[in-house]
Formats: sequence, C-alpha cells, structure tokens
Amino acid sequence: MKALRSSILLLATILIFSACSDGITVTSDYDKEVDFTKYKTFGFLPWPQENDAVVNEFDKKRILDATREEFKARGMTEVPGPSGDVAINIFVTAENKTETQAYTNYYNAGYGYYYSPYMGMGTSTTTVRDVNYVVGTIIVDVFEVSGKKLVWQGVGQGVVDESPNARKKDENVDYAMAKILAPYPIKKTSN
Repeated sequence: MKALRSSILLLATILIFSACSDGITVTSDYDKEVDFTKYKTFGFLPWPQENDAVVNEFDKKRILDATREEFKARGMTEVPGPSGDVAINIFVTAENKTETQAYTNYYNAGYGYYYSPYMGMGTSTTTVRDVNYVVGTIIVDVFEVSGKKLVWQGVGQGVVDESPNARKKDENVDYAMAKILAPYPIKKTSN
C-alpha cells in the first residue's frame, strides 16, 4: 500500500502544475523590516530529500531553472550553494483529494417544467460521483544568509493536470514559479 501511495504521488507530482495556469492560488509573506534591495546574490539550499518522493528529476530541473530565472530577472546573480546574500529553499507536496459531485436531470411531460399541464408530474434523476484529484503545493522560502532568518515565503497551490506534454509542463512550471514569485518585494527588471 505504501508503494502504491508513493507511486501515485510520484505520478501526480511529475505532472505538477500542468493545469495551474488557470487555477494556481498564491499566498506570500515577508519581513517588512528587511531592505530587499541590499540582496544582490542568491544560492539554493540543498534540495529537500522529501521532494524526491513526489518530484522526478525532470520536474526538479524545471522548478529550479524557473526559480533561478525569476531571481535573475530581478537583477540578482547566482552563486554556488547557500553562500549568497539569500538562500532559497523549495519544498514540494502533493495531496490526493476526493470531491463528491451531484447533478440532477429534470424530466417531465409538456413544454418544460413551468409550462407543463401536469405540474409536479415530472421525474428527475440525480447522479452522484466521486472525483479524485491531486493538489500540488510549491513552497519557496528565502533566507537571509548572514542573519540566518526567513525573510520571504511564497506558496503556490493548484490542481495537478495529467498532461503528458513536456513543452506544456515547461510552460506551466515557468508560469507557476513566476506567479509564486510575483509578490516578491523586488520586481522583475527583465523577462
């Protein structure tokens, strides 16, 4: 059962944010006392091992590359490891969800419900079904290296689509990371 759960989460997150361009929800928070203009360099903290349970190597690269480009577009320079002004940590989760949906069809004699000479004589059928889906979450933490403190956090969450198209995944991961980092206090200077 544990292997099946891991396989489902892996499959789901391989496809992470494929459909998020339409439905990604973003929240963020930051230390309002920090001057973000003083940060000129960034690096990445080691990739959390927990992410490997839900993200394959292709999507890991997509997420890191998209994040890297977002910070470069803000005029920052990447340095190896967490040795820059800020260190970035990315955490990815996937959660299976089930939603119950109901739909009712109304049938009756005559010209429709309101015009039927037999008001109340119609029939109806209600169809109930469970819909399974996966919610993917990407958390981006930005730590000040010198002060060893969290200075910014962005969280993106959306329903994962199962599109097998790699180009579409590239575009959607880029879109998702751009949307997650849009509230970052320093805006992009280039695209």
